[in-house]
Amino acid sequence: MGIIVNLDICMARRKISSGELADRVGITPANLSILKNNKAKAIRFSTLEALCNVLDCQPGDILEYDAGKMKIVIREEE
Repeated sequence: MGIIVNLDICMARRKISSGELADRVGITPANLSILKNNKAKAIRFSTLEALCNVLDCQPGDILEYDAGKMKIVIREEE
């Protein structure tokens, strides 16, 4: 996937644990782990907003785009 989640970096800068962040954002520790480990297929804007609020950051601090990691399938027309 071309989107990289840098949540662990933001958490380290704010010196906040996964458990505390999950509690303050209102998501389960399991869902936070999925985000941190780049396993998420999607994120709700409300969750992204809550993360930014708690971590005092911008969405671009959490999410990064890397075209080199993009999985694209191009089909030729017949």
